[in-house]
Formats: sequence, structure tokens, C-alpha cells
Amino acid sequence: MASSVTDLSLRGLTALERVPILITPKSSSPSCLIFRRKRLSRIACDYSCFEVRDVSYRPPGTQLNLLNAVSFSLPEKSFGLIFGRSGSGKTTLLQLLAGLSKPTSGSICIQRYGNDGNPNQSPEPVLPERVGIVFQFPERYFIADNVLDEVTFGWPRQRGDLQFKEHLALRLQRAINWVGLNGISLDKDPHTLSGGYKRRLALAIQLVEIPDLLILDEPLAGLDWKARADVVKLLKVLKKELTILVVSHDLKELATLVDRSWRMEMGGILTEELVPV
Repeated sequence: MASSVTDLSLRGLTALERVPILITPKSSSPSCLIFRRKRLSRIACDYSCFEVRDVSYRPPGTQLNLLNAVSFSLPEKSFGLIFGRSGSGKTTLLQLLAGLSKPTSGSICIQRYGNDGNPNQSPEPVLPERVGIVFQFPERYFIADNVLDEVTFGWPRQRGDLQFKEHLALRLQRAINWVGLNGISLDKDPHTLSGGYKRRLALAIQLVEIPDLLILDEPLAGLDWKARADVVKLLKVLKKELTILVVSHDLKELATLVDRSWRMEMGGILTEELVPV
């Protein structure tokens, strides 16, 4: 008999050594779940922003900048959208934000502000492990034979204390509930899921450890109309708890979610602009 998220303790979790946990029933609304983010600082503040300051990027061994003095800020729990022509540098920027490449110049940081609107401490560098990124067509990067192994790939396999294993199990529970994968068989081959559920699984993988920034590259690409609508609905829920930055050509469908938007011009020049819909 195939196991599901609702009988996770029976499946075992190789990484968790059979730690039983309680999974919220499928009828529970993800929007009703409560999540608490780990702060990078203990200093209380009114709000914080993810900030990119004068970032330029030139690939090693070349003389041409792919990005030129890119600057923008995105307040926490906001939804940002970057649009523009293919080849303008959007994906290159995402790779820098995720820590996959380093800027030639400029900085990427988290700046915290007091209730007077002024910075109340020095900017903090963004740690790559605190950024989640879902690339275009993420299902092409699935490597496991079942949903459980796909979500837990990369988890520590060594023996640990029970409290740590329970912590990992609760994180898994939270991520799966959040993206609406309740009831999906943990034994199911992720490659056989529908397009919409593949995107949900890709999101769950990034949400096991709640990121300071969630980056999505063309999240609606290749999906049918129903799956696209489902993903947009899910993003509407996620933006209440996460800072999300999306690169997309699907402006009309995402426009209602957007708090801030920018156009990337050819030559890697970013300018703030309302979504043209």
C-alpha cells in the first residue's frame, strides 16, 4: 500500500529514523497555518528590506558587463516582479541573488529600519543558504524516485538526537501542508505528477527551511491554464509570509500580486516601472 503524507510516521523518513509526526488534515487551509521566521538579528525593528546596491557583473575573462549598477529594494513580505526581454540579464541577476555567482561590484544585503524610517543597524550580508530559488521548469532537476526522497535530498543522514529529528520532521510537515501536497503518496514518482503539482513540490523543497528571500524564475512556464491559476493562488498565500521575487513574462496573471516591479533593459540596466498590463 502506498504511503501518503498523512501516514508519514509509517513511511519512516530515512533522514529522520522513523520520527512520528502529526500532519494537518487535507481540509486545513494553508493560509491558516502560522509560521515564524528566524531573524538574522535579535535587534527589534519596524521592518527590513532586501536591498541590491549598485550591483554590476562581468563574467571572468570578459570585458562586457551583463549587469550595470543594478539597485532596488524589496520590503519583507512583499512580492516583487522583474520583467523584460530575453537576454537582458534577468536570470544572471537571480543567480547573483542566490549566491551562485558573485557580483563584480556592489552589494546585496538585508537592511533593517527603525520606526523612524532610518537604518537602525549596519546592513547584513545575505547568506546563500537563506535564499531559496526555483528555476524555470524545476521538474527537469528532480533526481529522486519518490516524493519523500526528493524533498529530503541533501538532509543530514548521520544519527542525531531525537529533538533534531523532530525538528526536521516538523519542517517537512509545514512545507508540504503549505503548498497543498497533503494526501499525495510519498512513494509516488515525482516525474509522474501533474505540471501544477510538480511546481508545488519544487516550492516545498525550498520552503522546508523558510528562506529570507524566495526567488522564482518563470513559475508559470509550460503549465496549462488550470495549473497556472493554481500556482497564482498558491503564491497569493505565500506572499503573506515570505519575501518573493519573480522573473516572468506572464505579467497579466501575476499583476494582482505585485507590490513592486522593475523592467530589465538590454545591457543589464534595471528601472522601476509599473507592470504594463
